[in-house]
Amino acid sequence: MSTNLISVLVVDDHPLFRQGLTSILEGEEGISIVAEANTGREALARCHLLKPDVVIMDIQMPEMNGIEATALIRRDCPATRVIVLTTFEGDVHAMRAIKAGAAGYMLKSKVSEDLANAIRTVHGGGRCIAPLVAVAMADHMHADALSQREVQVLELAAFGKTNKLIGIQLGISESTVKVHMKSILAKMDANDRTHAVMLAVERGIIDLRQRSR
Repeated sequence: MSTNLISVLVVDDHPLFRQGLTSILEGEEGISIVAEANTGREALARCHLLKPDVVIMDIQMPEMNGIEATALIRRDCPATRVIVLTTFEGDVHAMRAIKAGAAGYMLKSKVSEDLANAIRTVHGGGRCIAPLVAVAMADHMHADALSQREVQVLELAAFGKTNKLIGIQLGISESTVKVHMKSILAKMDANDRTHAVMLAVERGIIDLRQRSR
């Protein structure tokens, strides 16, 4: 928007957190917060109207999550750079955000010390990935990805379903479920199904908070 100031749109469904981000950035030279938004849909509408230089985007929001909103903003407003903020350190969440077009992926716990520099970095054409997340991404870069069916099996296992019940729900045999589970354990280097579920949640492969069975 401005050639002198980096214009920023702050997007988060928690007003207190938005207020915190605003207070962090208010005193930063060369940075101007031009608007706030509660949801991904609202963020997209305000990007169309204001064409901000940088969007600070929460990953978990109602109606449209931050990754979906990021993809649409990058499609419709390609000059706008997006930094995704999250409580998740998982590498899969980060990869989804980056594939959606995010230039930054930061942990909410670190924004007070790193956010202004991250804004300047992405506005200048760079990327900004939280170190803990970057390490996780590097560690799993060559790991075999779970198939869609394997993710489904693991999600159901996370809710305590037996192999027989998983098979009934997915319309496959119990023996096929066992084959999928064996593959999951091997790909994730997990000791057992409970360990596999724990690793999958940590990495962002499954999100138990958004699902119920």
